[in-house]
Amino acid sequence: MINHHTPLQIGWIGTGVMGLSMCGHLMSAGHSVHVYSRSKHKAKPLLEQGAVWSATPQLLANECDIVFTMVGLPEDVREVYLGEFGILQAEDLPGIVVDMTTSEPSLAQDIFQQAKALGVQAIDAPVSGGDIGAKAGMLSIMVGGDALAIAEVYPLFELMAKTIIHQGAAGAGQHTKMCNQIMAAGSMIGMCESLLYGYKAGLKLEVMLESIGGGAAACWALENLAPRVLDSDFSPGFFVTHFVKDMGIVLDEAKRMSLVLPGLSLVHQLYLAVQAQGHGKLGTQALMLALQQLSGVNHFKSSNH
Repeated sequence: MINHHTPLQIGWIGTGVMGLSMCGHLMSAGHSVHVYSRSKHKAKPLLEQGAVWSATPQLLANECDIVFTMVGLPEDVREVYLGEFGILQAEDLPGIVVDMTTSEPSLAQDIFQQAKALGVQAIDAPVSGGDIGAKAGMLSIMVGGDALAIAEVYPLFELMAKTIIHQGAAGAGQHTKMCNQIMAAGSMIGMCESLLYGYKAGLKLEVMLESIGGGAAACWALENLAPRVLDSDFSPGFFVTHFVKDMGIVLDEAKRMSLVLPGLSLVHQLYLAVQAQGHGKLGTQALMLALQQLSGVNHFKSSNH
């Protein structure tokens, strides 16, 4: 049983665009944090705040009550948990492990079973909200796993998120995130095409957005990413490369379920084009760059109108 009245020894693996802020909220609440990242320099802000560096996930896990992971790809998740120097190789295992990476539902189920055999509760808890939500502590967390274990971690989730919903058994959090990514893909192409159309029609795009952002077209992408596009800001809140990965997971799962998702397939192909243009490390709003090329719009600037 975790005692939330005393500072916890928390392990955090993955200090990228979102993980850095998420871990920071736990530290701000007074918890002691042990951190590991493949690139130590990315953890520097946390280390400067007092986090303790661990050389491997295994060594980190030896010191912690709970371990959170927020890494890039399913193969990274597999290595961090099940690899030679992974979390589940620790001699003194943590009681609970929480993967917040968007990953494969089947992998979440596999980790759950292997962890359970060792007396460890594994939770899959992918998030939505991008860098903005991570910095503000206003993410949405989609949770799969054992209800009692989730109740133990809930106070920590509350430091990072405004919406925390238990979706079901192991893997259910990841399946829910796949639903989120299907919706995000659709709204992303809608946002970009809307801006292109408005540009070609000669509209003042900021004024246009004021109108449609208050009606049925309102969505997260329109509110948060459209202004970035107008400023030609394609910095990553969420990497194109990771979004391509997520859509690939959805399409693989859909194939397994004999489900056809033509809309997602189209957006996936467009994002592959964005990647092929060398924009994989830009934010997902960089879809606009591929659509500009298709439309012959070379200099998309709101100020021109």
